[in-house]
Amino acid sequence: MAVMQGETTAIVLGGKAPKRSKLPKTANGWIALVFKAIVGLIFIVAALFPLAWMVIAGFKSKTEVVQTPFQFFPEVWRWENYAQIIADPTFALTMGWTFLGAVLFTVLSLTVNSLAAYAFARLDFRFKRTLWVAVITTMFIPGMTILLTSFIVVTRLSMLDTLAVLIIPGAASAGSVFFIRQFYLNIPASLEEAAMLDGCGRFGIFWRMFLPLSKPPFVVMGITAFLAYWNSYVWPIMTITSPDKFVVQQYLATFRSERSTELGLLMAGSVLAAAPVVILFLIFQRQIIGNIKMAGLK
Repeated sequence: MAVMQGETTAIVLGGKAPKRSKLPKTANGWIALVFKAIVGLIFIVAALFPLAWMVIAGFKSKTEVVQTPFQFFPEVWRWENYAQIIADPTFALTMGWTFLGAVLFTVLSLTVNSLAAYAFARLDFRFKRTLWVAVITTMFIPGMTILLTSFIVVTRLSMLDTLAVLIIPGAASAGSVFFIRQFYLNIPASLEEAAMLDGCGRFGIFWRMFLPLSKPPFVVMGITAFLAYWNSYVWPIMTITSPDKFVVQQYLATFRSERSTELGLLMAGSVLAAAPVVILFLIFQRQIIGNIKMAGLK
């Protein structure tokens, strides 16, 4: 009773109630805590080891990368690997071209999928349920099964070896439409009705109300679209033949086949190619984790 009265007094006076210690109070509790810490540390090391090795391998010579017995750190740190790959104009062009395509793909994907999500969430039209089922069904079709059909379509549309062939075919995504639609369904209908009473049309409601509120799903779906474009490999090698239009994964694959002995240089290029993705995640990690928690609570 004295403890409860003390906590109540602190709250009434504007102070904070003392926090309860989360440390275990028994031997079994400490054993469980240490076990969890060890398991977590093992998972962290297993997840970060390949990335750390790739970064370190970028400082090795071409023979040290594959030497036996295995040696994690190089005998001599060779900074020229990173300097050489950065100075390569083809690599710089490929990185810039890939970044431009990823940004355009992300913007187009968010635009198309958010408009479709708004239509399925807020509009009433004929065959809406049937169309929605058709859209959701496409989520269960593996992308590899329609590669040949998609290639035939873009060939007849004369889109091969252009930036459009990398951006347009994959912009619409049933998963993104579903995710954004679920968010739009939670926006109160009273806001939309009030806007209609003020004379705002459907597009105005979407532009002035739904888009400003769409930051949570846009962050998650935008990063997903960016990563999908940045890491794409199969579709680009089928549709892009000009070296000056290669995406970064094509460049690395070509580099590996043409200069397979220069593994240190290849590791340096792989690290630089992965850097934008890592930086993007570090910038938006709080929003990503927060949105995942919010989706879980809903």
